Amino acid sequence: MNVVSIQTQDFDVSAELAALRAGDARVGAVCSFIGTVRDRSGPQAAGSVRAMELEHYPGMTEKAIEAMIGAARQRFDIFGARVIHRVGVLQPMDQIVLVAVSSVHRGEAFQACEFLMDYLKTQAPFWKKETTPEGARWVDARVADDAALARWGIAAGNA
Repeated sequence: MNVVSIQTQDFDVSAELAALRAGDARVGAVCSFIGTVRDRSGPQAAGSVRAMELEHYPGMTEKAIEAMIGAARQRFDIFGARVIHRVGVLQPMDQIVLVAVSSVHRGEAFQACEFLMDYLKTQAPFWKKETTPEGARWVDARVADDAALARWGIAAGNA
């Protein structure tokens, strides 16, 4: 199983988690995060999201995410990690990303999963375009995402 997969097709969370822990009796915890396309309609939203398009640089994106997993392995006592990120045109409620880690204890698994997601949001080379009733626009990085990464002692200047 590759630890990183960039793909257009959806993923089966149950199958991915089972594969992550398969045959490893040391695993006492598996933590996962699944990100989905949400419709951001409401009083603070710029408009409802009708579609989201994600682009990446093949090869470069996988290497960047593999380096992120390497950083997580140095910081946390984890056994396995799996990151799947979808690209292409996605609709509200579609799954976008899976980050999953296995460890002896839940604390390390939770921290590693959160670290990887914070790292992924700011450092992975993806470009996101949202289509709303007002038209399509590229989405900029958020200051809050950079702040989330900074709490791990990593500076990012994306927003």
